[in-house]
Amino acid sequence: MRNDELAAAQAYVRLLEATRAALADPDEAPLYLPLLTSPMAEADGALQRAGLCGNEARFFDLVGTLQPTMSRSGR
Repeated sequence: MRNDELAAAQAYVRLLEATRAALADPDEAPLYLPLLTSPMAEADGALQRAGLCGNEARFFDLVGTLQPTMSRSGR
């Protein structure tokens, strides 16, 4: 995995974790959703730099390598 691909996969994992935290309490979610702006921008930029926009299959293979619990076989 190239460094830019690793950065994109890591940014996605951080975004996913932040999203899960923000949505953990449905009553509080509206307060925390604005905090996802930064992780979304980070993930978007990392995907673009790695050339993974539009190549979801490759991207999710990389995420599965980084986080085996998120692999396609685990779905």
